[in-house]
Amino acid sequence: MLAFFARVADSTAPAARASLPVRRAAAICVAALTLAGCVQPWQQFHAGQDQSAIIARMGPPREVHQLPDGGRRLMWPTQPMGTTTVAADIDSSGKIVNVRQVLQISEFNRAQIGIWTREDVLVNFGQPVQTAFFRLSQREVWSYRYVENNITHLLFNFSFDTSGVLRETQRSPDPLRDRDFRRF
Repeated sequence: MLAFFARVADSTAPAARASLPVRRAAAICVAALTLAGCVQPWQQFHAGQDQSAIIARMGPPREVHQLPDGGRRLMWPTQPMGTTTVAADIDSSGKIVNVRQVLQISEFNRAQIGIWTREDVLVNFGQPVQTAFFRLSQREVWSYRYVENNITHLLFNFSFDTSGVLRETQRSPDPLRDRDFRRF
């Protein structure tokens, strides 16, 4: 029986070696196409492009905020059910400065307790998915849905005092997607 397998291996070895470059080329093409399919829409734009390129691809922005440097931030949120908000910073001449997905922990961590206000949070993250006011603590809380580490669905909460200054941030389970919080 082993002799049979040895003869089969010997007889097909030259053909297999000849097709090895073809197989490698095919594998590289498949890998490149797979990776190209993973590019997110906001990753297709580069600094210096005209704002018309992103508007043509993403559609009209749902939110537009003025930036201190005279530019604008265009936003495409997927809230209330989605977990992404694409933000494009546009300079005063209409050119893209940067494009990014802002509902992620690295962006949330930029918020400065005691310095940022409701307006800062609004400009950086867009409209919250929900707001609540807690009378006992006299705090207003804005919540944003997001996915942490591409696995866990959470809410990121910004807590403001009565003068609108950011006093606390926290993460909490998203009751919409956490089985332990579902009632029905």
